[in-house]
Amino acid sequence: MLSPFDRIRYRAQQALQLQLLTVPVALWHRLTTRGLPQPPPEALELMRDRLEALYARDLDNAERGIYPASLLFQFSIGEYLRKLPALLTEPPRATWRRFRGAHDDLPADADLDALPRYYRRTFHWQTDGWLSERSASLYDLEVESLFGGTASVMRRMALPPLVHALATRRTPRILDVGCGTGSFLRQLRTTLPRAELTGLDLSPHYLAHAHRNLGAATRVSLVAENAEEMPFRGRRFDAVSCVFLFHELPPKARRRVAQEMRRVLRPGGTLVLCDSAQPDDSPALRPVLESFPQIYHEPYFKSYLRDDLAALLKEADFEVLEETPAFLSKVVVARRADRTRAN
Repeated sequence: MLSPFDRIRYRAQQALQLQLLTVPVALWHRLTTRGLPQPPPEALELMRDRLEALYARDLDNAERGIYPASLLFQFSIGEYLRKLPALLTEPPRATWRRFRGAHDDLPADADLDALPRYYRRTFHWQTDGWLSERSASLYDLEVESLFGGTASVMRRMALPPLVHALATRRTPRILDVGCGTGSFLRQLRTTLPRAELTGLDLSPHYLAHAHRNLGAATRVSLVAENAEEMPFRGRRFDAVSCVFLFHELPPKARRRVAQEMRRVLRPGGTLVLCDSAQPDDSPALRPVLESFPQIYHEPYFKSYLRDDLAALLKEADFEVLEETPAFLSKVVVARRADRTRAN
């Protein structure tokens, strides 16, 4: 049970994060958004309503015991203040890269030949793309800054369908695809401590950061491989999660990853995707969503907006069970059908 103090503390924390974390974003917008139209009133109203609904759902999930209340209070002001000077250098550096068109400005020691072409570039305002320790160390706070302290909350919305789907399994096997720095794996480990967790990501730097984030976690393994060709036998996992990955992929790669997710899921297994909202499910947000790749360097976001996730998963022979909005994101839950199919 959450106490009244817990609820007040939570609301105060989110308000503080909204004020603190948007400082780098405000700098970025000042540098890049001159001349762009402002979001219409109906979009802003929907965003306010969805933000309030997100906070209410987060508190309700903790109240019902779907995940521990400790997940509500993981923001570290100390870490933010330590990294704020580095965060503030990112918008000017990204603006300079954008001016020069230098989106292939990556570390000289990066082994680019081992990476798919679409991965060999910078994203967002991240210096070094996914290919340095510095990028990995700043990533989580950059994303929280971008979403005003709601990124972790939106990630948590992927937990309830997994908890529900795996309730009868004592030691479920869960694969987190594109696990990055391990933020969602930490939430999974806290919520489902008996689960055997596997995180897969292409970046060794982000996986090294995930290893530190997870500490001496048992039942967690991290694998540096391409999600388009996963190194797992078919039907190995009871559930697959994927958070904020598909909008970073070109269309063909999205489909190959979806097919691989189906291959490694057992029949009846559950797939939970959390990613950006799309115009088909959030038409009032279209102006906001379409302005995003104009402000930030998101090379595949425009194609993602046209590539409905539910339809994409149906193409990969998933049965889509539900789609739920979560502020500026959405959660799509799907199931691998029981019928047999060659792997």
